[in-house]
Amino acid sequence: MTGKHLTGTVIYGYLWADEKREQWIVDDEAAAVVRRIFAMTMDGHGPYQIAQQLTADKVEIPAVHLARHGEGVNKNKTFKDTYGWGSSTIVNILKKREYLGHTVNFKTRKHFKDKKSHYVDESEWTIFENTHEAIIDQATFDNVQRIRGNVRRYPDGWGEAQPLTGLMYCADCGGKMYVHRTNNGKRIPQYTCSQYSKIPVGTLCPTQHRINADVVMTLIADTLRAIAAYSKNDRAEFIQTVKDAQVTQQSGSIAQKKKRLVEARKRSEELEKLLCQIYEDKILGKLPEVRFATLDARYADEQDELSGEIEELEQAVSGYEHKQQSAEKFIALIDKYENFDTLTTTMLNEFVEKIVVHERERKGCQDTTQEVEIYFNFVGKYVPPHFGEVSLTPEEQETQRKKTELRDRLHRNYLRRKANGKQQEYEDKVKAAKKAEIEAKKLALRAEDMAKGVFASAGVLLKAEPQKFVASIIEHSPPL
Repeated sequence: MTGKHLTGTVIYGYLWADEKREQWIVDDEAAAVVRRIFAMTMDGHGPYQIAQQLTADKVEIPAVHLARHGEGVNKNKTFKDTYGWGSSTIVNILKKREYLGHTVNFKTRKHFKDKKSHYVDESEWTIFENTHEAIIDQATFDNVQRIRGNVRRYPDGWGEAQPLTGLMYCADCGGKMYVHRTNNGKRIPQYTCSQYSKIPVGTLCPTQHRINADVVMTLIADTLRAIAAYSKNDRAEFIQTVKDAQVTQQSGSIAQKKKRLVEARKRSEELEKLLCQIYEDKILGKLPEVRFATLDARYADEQDELSGEIEELEQAVSGYEHKQQSAEKFIALIDKYENFDTLTTTMLNEFVEKIVVHERERKGCQDTTQEVEIYFNFVGKYVPPHFGEVSLTPEEQETQRKKTELRDRLHRNYLRRKANGKQQEYEDKVKAAKKAEIEAKKLALRAEDMAKGVFASAGVLLKAEPQKFVASIIEHSPPL
């Protein structure tokens, strides 16, 4: 409880300051590897990929490195592979709060049955902040935990991973959006709602919310460029608009949560009084045993539910004040980059919290509008003033008006054909030919991928004879 390290040893990335073994200092060599692991995670690499890269670069595993400095529990161990990194080691490093400069005690507790130490829930840990020098900053640590909690960015058929995966969400059902790359016979990555495609199709979400990945990337880059330009032109006004946007988004929901928190606390106090009352009535004989058991179970269940709800509400309310002070962090992040012409995976993870995609205004229309909401880290949804506004000349306005009228007329015709069944007849007529055309394009793309060596179907893999392990075990097993 004094905040001292209880293990008697250090973790990878730190060393003892002196022989008293009371204070950690940063081990520069190991700390550089820890920062590299976090940076590679921010760049979209998974634990297995990171482990493979460190092994290829012949970086010593943590146990070997600590043993070389006379630390750890493996000081006298002979290692078969001093560079054999595993994905579990990477995951453990990414989860350690000690790299933030905190001391974390009481992670384990001895169980009364087997007398062995077992890990307890994170809520039961005791964390002492700023006890030693940090290796990883809080923003990077939080982003890495969010990335680890999201869907993995698996490579596609030609070895590329789409950086937006894990950030895209459907506006109607809230489900995650997954990428499809060759379904249309083209190398155009498109995101669709994952809930729509679940069988029966269209029940969990009515439409696909389809959108091209490059459209979203362009929108993010344009928004960040506009924010950067606005912040440089008038810094004071930019800071104020960011804070105003935060208040607008959070004040309504926080007010409801504060109101609910008061109600929940009041009800919890009432339940405590009721429990005391029924216990007293039971002892005095005013309440039958069966009735007491029913009321006791009901009140206890409600009290447990309220305790969990109160804890969540308190965290939300306390985090509101913290988020109000995060505008400066967002501004510092904007100033970190000179331009946003090329968005890397690391930049996306640093800036974007989530992207919410709405359905197109008109289904079946190629030239239409589609709303996309970008929620940034630290500030939430923010759009700089006058972003996207375009001044049109009278000639351009007239051209736009005619274009809109034509689009309206074509869409009305489409809806009329759909209502009288003619559209369905047309789609059934061209469905087979269209499907065959798309399948031919997909096969051509797959042939290109196989020629490049980035894709192979299971049918062309070498077949191995099955091993008769069971028979071998029986032959060499001792007699009963």
